[in-house]
Amino acid sequence: MGIAESQGRLKDRRPVSVIDIGSNSIRLVIYEGVVRSPTMLFNEKMLAGLGKGIVTTGELDPEGVTRAVAEFRRFRALSEQAGSEALHVLATAAAREAKNGPDFIHRAEQILGTGIRVLSGREEAKYSAFGIMSGFYKPNGIVGDLGGGSLELVEVEDRSMGDGITLPLGGLRLREMSKNSVAKATRIARAELARAGWLKDGAGRPFYCVGGTWRNLARLHMLETGYPLEVMHHYQLDAGQSADFLKRVASGVDKFPGIEHISKNRRALLPYGAAVLQEIIHAVQPSSVIFSALGVREGYLYSLLSDEERSADPLLAAAEELAILRSRSVTHARELAEWSGSAFAALDIEETEDEARYRRAACLLADIGWRAHPEYRGTQSLNIIAHGSFIGIDHPGRAFIALANLFRHEGLFDDGLSPQMRELATPRFEERARLLGGILRVVYLLTASMPGIIPQLRWERRGDGSIVLVVPKSHAGLMGERPVGRMAHLARVTGLNLALAVDGS
Repeated sequence: MGIAESQGRLKDRRPVSVIDIGSNSIRLVIYEGVVRSPTMLFNEKMLAGLGKGIVTTGELDPEGVTRAVAEFRRFRALSEQAGSEALHVLATAAAREAKNGPDFIHRAEQILGTGIRVLSGREEAKYSAFGIMSGFYKPNGIVGDLGGGSLELVEVEDRSMGDGITLPLGGLRLREMSKNSVAKATRIARAELARAGWLKDGAGRPFYCVGGTWRNLARLHMLETGYPLEVMHHYQLDAGQSADFLKRVASGVDKFPGIEHISKNRRALLPYGAAVLQEIIHAVQPSSVIFSALGVREGYLYSLLSDEERSADPLLAAAEELAILRSRSVTHARELAEWSGSAFAALDIEETEDEARYRRAACLLADIGWRAHPEYRGTQSLNIIAHGSFIGIDHPGRAFIALANLFRHEGLFDDGLSPQMRELATPRFEERARLLGGILRVVYLLTASMPGIIPQLRWERRGDGSIVLVVPKSHAGLMGERPVGRMAHLARVTGLNLALAVDGS
């Protein structure tokens, strides 16, 4: 079956490929299209170690060059096989600084059949910042992108950024500069970070970590603590409480539980990544440390979007795409997302901006499990949401959306449901998930999962203190024992006097 017959991909997408030539790793990612919430079609990396030895020799590692050049043939073939309409190639610190960098770039361009954009330090910082703007909703703090050769730092606030700075603190370079001494690497990092006096402006705001070494640092922390959700994006550490963990990593990682799940190549750089992060926390005093799965590649794609596309909410964009691919009616999902706001208002439930976003996303995703066996629709929906590649949402918010859809299918009163997600959700989010799940359970029995009726449902406060969900006379036949019973369950959850009635009754 060809692409044209496949229903698992969106029809308005043209694949695009990005190759990121870093000092330590080289990665090809083929995306479904240039959109606000990009989805990966294919992802492959190699750890070439191009920047190994560059401090001593001033040149790219010969073995790394040989391996990289050979792999570029495969990367080009993969891009063509996927039907990519464009191949974008970016190169960072090692390629721009090495004496033999221009020759390597020329050879790579001949093999890849396209020009390579060798990023300046300022450009690298810019695209790192764009990656955070792409992956987070209204970010506000300092971005740090730790590669093999350099560390880029830049301040972001929503869709604005500062000038940024590039420092020679990449893992490979720092290990070589310090002659394999983490203690010396710490002193080097402290001295280099002192050049960025503006870092103090990040005090009390998040510090966003970008780059493979820091992602593996977060993974190690997840493994050690038994964290219940194996999703890297928006994994968060308390800046103060992370001190002991980072100190122990800087001292060596061989005895950490789960270390075998991290490649030996990455493992060797973790102490240096921990040392740099320790010094950043000391210099910045951030409120928290947040890890990003998105970086320069996604930032480059973000730069290709129009201003209108950039301003879209990445979470809602992704949720709507999944509704198109998996729900019985995306129109029904959109109606529900819109109408649920009036339901919360009618029940006097106040929302923050993020809570409103998460509610809308939960409604857009409320029908993605319908093809599963009825007894497993809730579990399947929860698993898709909990482990999906959503951006623009933190982990408690993700748990809220997953639980709301679990309750929508499984019922409202089983406290044994998904203890892992309930552990992640705050008590406030768990309560709201149960409430939204109760609303969904009522509405789906009135709509048969099809559009047209939801906009006609309205809430009415009556003199006896009750709050009534009014069904139009034209659809009075939808009334029955099951929806009335579901409304009684919702009333029990809210503690309100709720009822279901036909207009005029």
